Amino acid sequence: MIPAIQFQNHAITLGKYRIAACPRALPSGRFAAQVSVASGRGSASTDRVICFTDDFATHEAAASFSMAQGLDWVQGTSPKH
Repeated sequence: MIPAIQFQNHAITLGKYRIAACPRALPSGRFAAQVSVASGRGSASTDRVICFTDDFATHEAAASFSMAQGLDWVQGTSPKH
């Protein structure tokens, strides 16, 4: 039997942007917050990865912070109507 591997996908699409939390484990056992903000397709795609200096006690806390920051970034770049 092959053991199941679960991946947590913290990604949403907002307009033309795909926002994905990418927390990573630190040697201390805490987690660093990172977020990927991507747009476009194929060779015309761009991806910004934003890393934060704060660390978090849990993977979920780092992911939640990352998503909030990614959403703020996207909302700040969207044209106002």
